[in-house]
Amino acid sequence: MILAGDVGGTKVDLALYDFTQGKLHYTRDKVYRARDYTGLEVIVKEFLGSDKVTAACFGVPGPVRDGRLRLTNLPWTIDSRELSTNLGIQHVFLINDLEANGYGVAELTPEQVYTLSEGDSSQVGNRALIAAGTGLGEGYLVWNGKTHIPYPSEGGHVDYAPRNEDEIDLLRFLKQKYNGRVSFERVVAGMGLTSIYEFLRDVRGMDEPASLAAKLAEASDPNSVITEMALSARSEICEKSMDMFVSAYGAEAGNLALKVLSVGGLYVGGGIAPRILEKLKDGTFLKAFTDKGRLSQLLINMPVRIILESRAALMGAAAYAEARAAELSGVSARAASLRG
Repeated sequence: MILAGDVGGTKVDLALYDFTQGKLHYTRDKVYRARDYTGLEVIVKEFLGSDKVTAACFGVPGPVRDGRLRLTNLPWTIDSRELSTNLGIQHVFLINDLEANGYGVAELTPEQVYTLSEGDSSQVGNRALIAAGTGLGEGYLVWNGKTHIPYPSEGGHVDYAPRNEDEIDLLRFLKQKYNGRVSFERVVAGMGLTSIYEFLRDVRGMDEPASLAAKLAEASDPNSVITEMALSARSEICEKSMDMFVSAYGAEAGNLALKVLSVGGLYVGGGIAPRILEKLKDGTFLKAFTDKGRLSQLLINMPVRIILESRAALMGAAAYAEARAAELSGVSARAASLRG
């Protein structure tokens, strides 16, 4: 069996996979609150119990250097060699979380993806991947003539680029809030939706009904309240917040697509997109995505697909673990399942 992990600043999702007829076969998974544990090793031991695995791969938030990463949102340092030794797993790999998502794209079935725009599906070439959740992840899949090779990026931390008067004033508001530089992640991520709401309330003076203020104060996650009220059209300020959020999301997706020249398509992953799928369908995202002046037609021709499968990063981590372990050992679990 293969152990796959998706490590975030707030939670760790672990899953076991094997292969059936060359396809990933999910066995079980569990989500852990990261702050309840002293490190990844403790969580893995609890999850595995008596189960034995031949290889493991963890998608992690940030750049991996020589099999090692120090997390920014947790007091953890993760080292693939230490994990291999202490857990008794022969092959342990760490890759960027968007890289894991990238490997997951190849494992998805048509039912696990929603096509937002067909574009020109006959085009073959690089793909782009953007994923808003707790943070903003970006990656790209380079076409080498035979297959797509995922690469990580820290593009979500580039400077936020406002496009209109509302966004210019939002930038000023965020510069004050964060006492300096503002990245796209400050706008296009969970923290961004709440900030946009606060900007509309405090700077634009939009009305916040007392009942909504009370709901937000009581909520463990204000974003869920804003999202619910926006999608049900029960609050003008929430609807405007969502409009600005989705438009900024589309604009940055278009920026990434231009830089990668992703004629093979843009994939939208992360936890937010499936929850706001109906909003993504209304044209706000695509309008901002394709609004690139003289290069607009290039973007119009790019297929845009939403990843609906919440386990995409886990599937990618499992696929990567199997492929790399097969390279090192000469034994492929995927190939063996086809022979069986």
